[in-house]
Amino acid sequence: MKNLILALTFFCFTLIAKSQTVSVENSTFGIQTGFLGIWAHNEAKLSNQIVLRSELGFDSGIWGGSYYDKTGYVFAPVITLEPRWYYNLNKRVKKDRRIEGNSGNFISLKTSYHPDWFVISNYENISIVSDVVIIPTWGIRRNLGNHFTYETGIGIGYVYYFAKAAGYLDNESDVAVNFHLRMGYRF
Repeated sequence: MKNLILALTFFCFTLIAKSQTVSVENSTFGIQTGFLGIWAHNEAKLSNQIVLRSELGFDSGIWGGSYYDKTGYVFAPVITLEPRWYYNLNKRVKKDRRIEGNSGNFISLKTSYHPDWFVISNYENISIVSDVVIIPTWGIRRNLGNHFTYETGIGIGYVYYFAKAAGYLDNESDVAVNFHLRMGYRF
């Protein structure tokens, strides 16, 4: 009987030792650039698989054609809050794949605000119409080495334009699309 109790105790301690919890990082900072923008971000841990990503940066746009003297560009500030659920961390660990820097697949609710504070452009007297964008997004994030990352995501959501504040008759809403491909550096 002693041997049986000793064997069961040893077996239970082995199970406890093996059942370590896989988790996102407590906090990670970085910068990213992609087609039409540059951003600084922080991901703060809310639970083992959920983070709150906060982001400050510049979204940009390009225009041109026969109506313009030259091709124009604009950089406008953007503030983003995005809860992310990294849903495949356990699967990645079981397959001996990296999860450092929150490397994994995610589902998020990207919420961005474009204020009309200032713009950077090669045309004078350019302003933007402030808006709020909410887009459910699916994406992946992977590491290249210890500090470099790449990330891609896609989603369809909602945008609300504060057009009255810019002098238009009515505020408007529309469908918004998020398709991003970004390269970054993690500190």
